[in-house]
Amino acid sequence: WPWFLLAALVSLMMVGLRMDFSMLLEPLGFVKVLEWILAVFAFATCGGFQGETALLVSCKGVINKTVTAAFAYPFRLNTVVFSAPDPKGCGGSWTDVYLTGNFSSSAQFFVTLAALVFLYCITALVVYIGYNHVYQQNNKFPLTDLSVSVLIAFLWVVSTFVWAKALADIKVSTGASIIPEIESCQAPGTTCHFLSVTSMGILNVSVVFGLLNMILWAGNVWLVYKDTNLHSQWNRISESP
Repeated sequence: WPWFLLAALVSLMMVGLRMDFSMLLEPLGFVKVLEWILAVFAFATCGGFQGETALLVSCKGVINKTVTAAFAYPFRLNTVVFSAPDPKGCGGSWTDVYLTGNFSSSAQFFVTLAALVFLYCITALVVYIGYNHVYQQNNKFPLTDLSVSVLIAFLWVVSTFVWAKALADIKVSTGASIIPEIESCQAPGTTCHFLSVTSMGILNVSVVFGLLNMILWAGNVWLVYKDTNLHSQWNRISESP
């Protein structure tokens, strides 16, 4: 049965199929390819990040011991613990130390949007290339495309700024400012020095890709709008005496 349904679906898709790759040279098709590429980069630069922050701990019986906390997407930092330098050597003063903050909702919102946009761009390109004659003849398709494009443009604005704010907080939660918040570092005879944190340049790039997607989808809204009867109706109204 699954194979029969799949064959039936493919057969329906093949009906009326007219391959026309020249659409990729048109603004509407070319922009969609760019949006597809930028969605991939936005997904990869945020969703593939892994890093760690390191402290140098000195206490009774432990001299300059490096402790690290590894973190990664989706940035649930409150579940990330520093490795204990040596609880017994520190006089039993060292307890489990966690980073602060849970930024998974912002990160997952950004990455999920990029994944959905990636799939939508593929679908739109299939329609543009294989069913452009249907797209142009039935105004419901351009109107649907316009509605989805407006929604995606809005979501890129929201997700990019939410993710940018979360990234700023992640940098604070994994930087040198965490030391005063670690109770174990305040124990008598124990000193902690911030050592390093993995560069987050790739995450900065993800925000840039989010901004580029915002701009590109805003332009896409205009291109799709020109293919709808809304644009032609407006032209007729503006040209009428």
